[in-house]
Formats: sequence, C-alpha cells, structure tokens
Amino acid sequence: MASIRRETQVAASAAQVWEVVRDIGAIHRRLVPGFVTDCKLEGDARIVTFGNGVVAREVIVDLDDAARRLVWSATGGRLTHHNASLQIFDEGGGRSRLLWIADLLPHEMAAPIAAMIDEGMRVMKKTLEAQAAAQ
Repeated sequence: MASIRRETQVAASAAQVWEVVRDIGAIHRRLVPGFVTDCKLEGDARIVTFGNGVVAREVIVDLDDAARRLVWSATGGRLTHHNASLQIFDEGGGRSRLLWIADLLPHEMAAPIAAMIDEGMRVMKKTLEAQAAAQ
C-alpha cells in the first residue's frame, strides 16, 4: 500500500484554518478553489470534481473538532482503496501546520495522487494565507 504524507506551514491560525477545513461542502469555494471546481454533499459523502476533471465520491469518516482532523475515504476510478486525513496543528503566533496523509491502492497510483496532493496543498496554503491576511 502506498502512503503519502505532506506537510505545510500556513500563516493563519489553527482556528481560522479549521473553520474553513471543517466546511466540508464548500472546499471548492473556501479551501482549494480551482483545484476543486465543484463539491456537493450527498448523505455522509461529498462528490468532488477536481480541476483536472476527476470526480470522486468521498465518504466523510470523521470530523473531529477537538483534534482538528478530517478523515475521508474515496471510491471510484482506478483506486481500489483510498483513505486520507487532513489535520491542523497550532504552531503559535498565528501560524499553523497542515498534515495531509493518504493511503491508497494500487501502489501504481501513488505518483499521480501525490502530484494531486502537492497541488492541493499549494492552493490550500495560498488560499488560507490570503483569507487570513484579509481579516
């Protein structure tokens, strides 16, 4: 099983970042605009359309306010298994650290999924920092 782990520092407080991340149906507007072009809630899942045209059904496994951690599982396409989490850590001084972990199969999908995660993190950092600066 491939495991991808990415971290980034963000010039925004953990509370500000978590408030955006936990809005699971608005990621295309508030968290990763352009990287995600549409997001619709459907029961315990969200249907996510990525900028590259990929559509995924992501079941929300956990939304933990105390830990500032979101966990989801995606189905469809060439993936036979995908489980991911995004956790926000308070770094003090109005800064936070974001940790995105994804475990997936088949292993051959690791490179394209890692590239998507890298792009998602880049857009997330830019968006969150712009929002924090505007407040």
